[in-house]
Amino acid sequence: MPIFQKKRVFIEAIQYTDPESVKKIIEMKGSGIGINNSEEGLYIATLEGVMKADKGDWIIKGVKGELYPCKPDIFEMTYEQVYE
Repeated sequence: MPIFQKKRVFIEAIQYTDPESVKKIIEMKGSGIGINNSEEGLYIATLEGVMKADKGDWIIKGVKGELYPCKPDIFEMTYEQVYE
């Protein structure tokens, strides 16, 4: 059976923590992607449907420009910062 390795991909990500981070996420999203900030969390229209991000989650910009949330523990296991 063939074995494959995931391609190295650089992503943009911002941790959802406060109103200032929401502003940065909105700037990162570009156009055509809906974001709704409420007391319960941040709701993001993704390619798979609307997903809820909780405070502390990372918002990742994917290879097609899409945004999606990622839990902090998964983010830490998957990504490392390479540029500021």
